[in-house]
Amino acid sequence: MHRRSDWIYTGLVTIAPDPSQPPDRALNPPNIITLGRVILVPLVFWLLVTGQTQAAFFAFIVAGISDAVDGYLAKTFGWTTELGAYLDPLADKLLIVSIFLALGVGGKLPLWLVIAVVSRDILIVIAIVLSWLLGNPVRIRPLVVSKANTVAQIVLAGTVLADEGFGLGLETARFVLVWLTGALTFASLAAYLRSWLLHMSGYESTGVQR
Repeated sequence: MHRRSDWIYTGLVTIAPDPSQPPDRALNPPNIITLGRVILVPLVFWLLVTGQTQAAFFAFIVAGISDAVDGYLAKTFGWTTELGAYLDPLADKLLIVSIFLALGVGGKLPLWLVIAVVSRDILIVIAIVLSWLLGNPVRIRPLVVSKANTVAQIVLAGTVLADEGFGLGLETARFVLVWLTGALTFASLAAYLRSWLLHMSGYESTGVQR
């Protein structure tokens, strides 16, 4: 007999844990590395608001390397956990949002883009929470357009940090990336909200699809 808390929701489908699999070990190496990346978030934000852009760029690189390392360890040694499945993208999102906020406040990114990026994430979280409150939980799975949006945000953040820190003269690249990121941000929000509305209306029986 499974307790209700033991079930994992995937859209309208609930999946019981496999009794043949060992329980999650939350404090494994990949999750510890991910927690370290979370700790980097306030550090990077502080470095940016105090004008230490070069140091912020190197911290951003360290965060990217740690993301690759914890993913490799989790897949290679089977250290995947439900906690890690939530914590890893959360750490990435916190880092990107903090960088965008700091760059926006410093006038290095247009405020409309910062507002769009932050608002998108807030609206998606509100939609997920609302679905749980209404007793119709949905698990948001990454869409292709959302993955493209994440890549664009990371590339834009890295480009701006490198350009501001080392004076590389990347104005044209920054201009293109700003508008590309903006377009993908709005497109991914529209795609997620469409899938959420279909799910909540009962037209989608397997949750949000890729």
